[in-house]
Amino acid sequence: MKKIIAIASAAVLGLGVAACDSAAENEAEDQIEATEEVADEQIDAAEDAGQITDETADAMEADVEAEADAAEETVDEADPQ
Repeated sequence: MKKIIAIASAAVLGLGVAACDSAAENEAEDQIEATEEVADEQIDAAEDAGQITDETADAMEADVEAEADAAEETVDEADPQ
């Protein structure tokens, strides 16, 4: 049991080190998240105002999330670390 815990701890530590991002990458990802939040708020406001349906809002939010994911992936690939 202790061996499993030691191996799991080592794996988690390794993933933590591998997951370290540069300051520029973190800043870019923060900007992407902020942009996504603004878009989601605008979609929610349009939905609340009755300008779009629930289904349309869900589809739009899925598109925004997909675009944010793609942008974050691009940032991850561009940062050589």
